[in-house]
Amino acid sequence: MRVSTPEPPRRTIGYTVNAVEHFVALLAGRGPGPEIDVGALAIAAGADPELDVDVWLRELDRLAERVDSLETLIHRLFVEERFTGNTTNYYDPRNSLLDQVLGRRLGLPITLSVVCLEVGRRAGVSLEGVSMPGHFLVRPLATDHYLDAFNGGALLDLAGCEALFRTANQAGPDVPFGRHLLTTAPRRAIFVRILQNLRTAYRDLGRPADLEWVLRMRLALPGVGSQELIELGHTLGRQGRFLEGAKFLESQISQWPQHAELLEYAARSLRAQLN
Repeated sequence: MRVSTPEPPRRTIGYTVNAVEHFVALLAGRGPGPEIDVGALAIAAGADPELDVDVWLRELDRLAERVDSLETLIHRLFVEERFTGNTTNYYDPRNSLLDQVLGRRLGLPITLSVVCLEVGRRAGVSLEGVSMPGHFLVRPLATDHYLDAFNGGALLDLAGCEALFRTANQAGPDVPFGRHLLTTAPRRAIFVRILQNLRTAYRDLGRPADLEWVLRMRLALPGVGSQELIELGHTLGRQGRFLEGAKFLESQISQWPQHAELLEYAARSLRAQLN
């Protein structure tokens, strides 16, 4: 059953304050973070402030009905429900928004894998996400296979993963491949990867208001560096909020003293736009 879902509204100014605050609150503490479905839908709420999360949690419940094994999970999602990778418009931001993926049955490797993981969790099928460079996979526990949700739920052995790795990364035979590149992805790493995809999509589409909430969510996760901070400052500037962008960058210097020189320079360049 394909669920009708409209395209999220495009923001022209500001960002979704409540969605960002909610996402940050979900990540509070030292634990693994929220369940993947809850976190991914919290990200999607940044694109649609009217998003009814419960609708999509129930859709995941429905998809898990009568699933009792890896084989029935694959048949349910990729044969009956026809989930597939969006090869026609790969960089469409809707491919990274879980509600849109569930409604349109189209997505990226990471979001289609999230659907597999969450349907599997509900059905008692043990799966884990795998962060292979260039492509996200799902590993059925206690097996020697990897599930490629972007390609119809195909099951790959190690040789199949290597072939996919070399294609995705244009890596020649001189680049070593092994199980060290098939690492388990914790929840926070999955959220980072979803946000990174949205960051690229909204940047390329020239949608700074959407890029703003994505970057603000990204700051709540591990691995933040000067690039994310400076990009958020300039994203505010592209919305005509030069002073706000400069003040934001200056406010980060005490927390990121190793980036002080870069942050100060970026803040000065924003303030110069006011002259």
